[in-house]
Amino acid sequence: MSQNEDRIIRFSGLKPGKYTYNYTLTDEFFEDWKNDEIRGGKVKIDVEMERFEHMLMFKFTLSGEVTTMCDRCLGDIIVPVEGEEHLCVRFSDTETTDDEDVVVLPESAFEIDLSQWLYEYVAVRIPMQHIHPDGACDPEVTKYIIDEDEPEEKNDDEIDPRWEALKKLK
Repeated sequence: MSQNEDRIIRFSGLKPGKYTYNYTLTDEFFEDWKNDEIRGGKVKIDVEMERFEHMLMFKFTLSGEVTTMCDRCLGDIIVPVEGEEHLCVRFSDTETTDDEDVVVLPESAFEIDLSQWLYEYVAVRIPMQHIHPDGACDPEVTKYIIDEDEPEEKNDDEIDPRWEALKKLK
């Protein structure tokens, strides 16, 4: 994965206080991750970092849209993503944690690359189901899809042989 210098925050030498960073993730950023879930997009992320003596607190505010795959026709669909996430970074040479919102860095660390969290925070904001509005799916694909809302045409004269065998048990 190509490293992008603007997403690396060098916190050593920063005085305690609040700092803000602004990122715009584009198709180029998402291509680096080689994931079929996100095919591209444009997402604006505002990051507020509060520096403490032995800790960093991050607040990520994101809004934009990503291109993903329609669950029905497998074509591209653009879905909105927005939300807010928080991350705590602690400095310790001995402490560990299982909390996904807490990261422990060694005391000697002097920078943090936010790329992984930026990507993950966008990915978790994609709706579970992403389907084109009615009539917008690829007609070449949808002609093969059975519509579950329409009842199947049945021939009432035809009886399943298994039921016929059960009727004989009376």
